[in-house]
Amino acid sequence: MNINATGLLLCTFLVGCGGTAPFGDTNATTDDTIASDRELPPGTTSPQPSTTIFRKEAESETGNGFAQGVSYNATDDTFSVDNLPFDGGSDTPYVRGTAVSSFGDYGVYEAVAQYPDSQNGQAINQFRHRAIYGVSTSGETEFAIVRTGAYVDYGFGGFVYERNGRVVLPTTGQAVFTGRGAGLRDFQGSGGLEYTTSDVEIAIDFDDFNDSTGRYEGAVDGTMRNRRIFDLNGQEITNDVIARINASEDASLTAIPTAVFSISVNALDPNGEITGDVTSRLVKNSGEAVPYETGKYYGIVSGDTADEIVGIVVLETSRDPSVSMARDTTGFTIYRQP
Repeated sequence: MNINATGLLLCTFLVGCGGTAPFGDTNATTDDTIASDRELPPGTTSPQPSTTIFRKEAESETGNGFAQGVSYNATDDTFSVDNLPFDGGSDTPYVRGTAVSSFGDYGVYEAVAQYPDSQNGQAINQFRHRAIYGVSTSGETEFAIVRTGAYVDYGFGGFVYERNGRVVLPTTGQAVFTGRGAGLRDFQGSGGLEYTTSDVEIAIDFDDFNDSTGRYEGAVDGTMRNRRIFDLNGQEITNDVIARINASEDASLTAIPTAVFSISVNALDPNGEITGDVTSRLVKNSGEAVPYETGKYYGIVSGDTADEIVGIVVLETSRDPSVSMARDTTGFTIYRQP
């Protein structure tokens, strides 16, 4: 099955999206900053519920978080990234993908395959890079993911996500947010790159937990289910992955295991930021349940009625016998129904 363009909702007010369009760091320094000892990705140093919040993947020796200067140009539908080697020159942005141009409302972009020697014009092969960009229907939240799959390790890339406005969190009750996610799957121990999609649901209980310090505002639950995997040509390969895992683990999976958020304190703070652990598991034919993936989720609630969430989920598994480790980086903008 090939994936075709289906109307990406574009951020047409890029300068107003915060910092360098559409993503930028905001360093508010007012006195009403809400302290938190949680581990959030780097970005906005003094977040507040009333301002823009920007986050990016932390840098690591394996190449995580090296993507900088992420921006989208709505005029010619191109996507620019800085600080990633061999993804085209600084004057050559990523263009809308050919074999895969979008997953629902999320656009897919790819770097050029070759770039000329600046002296003699000889073509230099570039590394394979893909980017996924999503912006919410309101334009208030957006995310981007860039991965390459051209290295034996994960390689150089990154993700960013941002709230462009404010949030007013409820003080009581509960809410559920639903929508779709799209991501990139890369590997340790092997090159290669794949696309992923999923149904994402997040529920928030604004009543509990209670804490006298005011560090957290509620509990967060969530799932990623109906997970599918596609190769770079847009052909679905979910069943191939499942077959490898079943053979290796003596299991009878019929779907990629559902990823489940772990409920814990400090999942939601008064700025609207959410974070926590994510896990999934598989059950072998013997009845033994074993971990399939472990990872983290990160997100930001947005809106005067707290009606949307932007976020990223990063999950790793060693259960796919074809690689040492497989990583799924999924982004989403999901909504609370009126």
